[in-house]
Amino acid sequence: MSAHPMPLQHRRDRRFYSFALYAAAVIVFAGFARSYYLKTIFEPRPFYPLLHVHGLVMTAWFLLFGIQTWLIERHRVQVHRRLGVLGALLAGAILAVGATVVVIGGRAGDGPPGVPIALISLISLANFLAFGLLVGAAIMFRAQGGTHKRLMLVATANLLSAAIQRIPLEIIRTGGLIAVYGSVDLFIIICMAYDGFRHRRLHPAFAWSLLFTAVWPAPTLWFGGTATWSRWCGWLLAH
Repeated sequence: MSAHPMPLQHRRDRRFYSFALYAAAVIVFAGFARSYYLKTIFEPRPFYPLLHVHGLVMTAWFLLFGIQTWLIERHRVQVHRRLGVLGALLAGAILAVGATVVVIGGRAGDGPPGVPIALISLISLANFLAFGLLVGAAIMFRAQGGTHKRLMLVATANLLSAAIQRIPLEIIRTGGLIAVYGSVDLFIIICMAYDGFRHRRLHPAFAWSLLFTAVWPAPTLWFGGTATWSRWCGWLLAH
């Protein structure tokens, strides 16, 4: 008699990750619709090829996350693990291409209005580093399925900041970087709260990764405003 609740619980867990992915996909599309996905409608001016590569690898990450979630739903664990190798390579490509795009954008002076180029460059680079560290932790704990999937979800949520920053909402525009990274934290908190409610406990992977996600922007914002980083950034953008 006790064998029936577990499959139901597992189905609800899998649906939770699917819904989280759908929400993330909506955020990404809303943020990048004008500048990438529907760019030919809003701004026909072409951009340099590396931005296409950047957009493709970022989109591929979310598609792979969806495929991996679907494979777990269908109990295709072995295929899921084999695709995990592709995921690790794709994460590396996101780091390499993303860092290059940040440097090129910094040289061109691209950034949110009113935010110094040195600051937006540092926080963008730190954001990619945070993503990489979370993915690395997820790979390290890949044998612990519960920890692995939660770390991957939080790592993916850390990629949402660039999309949130571009959503044309007044609260995002006026709130600046605090609103952007606060929205990422809110997304993770909602996921963590639902997960905790379903399992009647707070999973340590969610707790530690949320703490990391909430904390890393503060020292980054501080250091990004120092003269030391301004000199380093000037050297980085000049080479």
